Amino acid sequence: ARCNKNTSSLYPNPNPVNLLASMHTSTPHTASELSLLAQAIAANQADDAMATLTDVQWAALNGYLQPLTLAPGQILIDQGSTDRGVYWVESGSLSVHYEDEKGRLRLALVGAGGLLGEGAFFSHRPRSATVQAGSACRLWGLTPLRFTELSNRQPAIALALTLAMGGVLSKRMANRRRRVAAT
Repeated sequence: ARCNKNTSSLYPNPNPVNLLASMHTSTPHTASELSLLAQAIAANQADDAMATLTDVQWAALNGYLQPLTLAPGQILIDQGSTDRGVYWVESGSLSVHYEDEKGRLRLALVGAGGLLGEGAFFSHRPRSATVQAGSACRLWGLTPLRFTELSNRQPAIALALTLAMGGVLSKRMANRRRRVAAT
């Protein structure tokens, strides 16, 4: 459901679904698939870039992260929704915007190597903004359930990932312009 029904005509898919919940989570992926994401994160020069994990840490994430593709205009995160998935952008760009009764305000553009959804992941609060693909995108998602499994099976990897995501959130909170873009 949309937070503001008056703006539903702005989006090609007015009733977005929880994309991570609809994905199959049992299919492991090859290390080379995750290496493309690791390369995108390492190449990210944004001021809120995530710290790079080691090759061993990325390999351990193989069965936990799930790939996701978006077409231009498709909504990844809907403002006000209560899902808590977190996403890493391998390729493409996404617009983060806030909706109010007067329309929408773009808060940020997130490109390859960027992180999305960390605000709700940590806070357990509804999404603070809508995230929409500006181009064709490939992302990797992690549900809270899969993160719990990772925490139980690979606690050191889960801690490293949490610290890396927390670093992004901390950088965004310290930057007034980016603070509201922590979805």
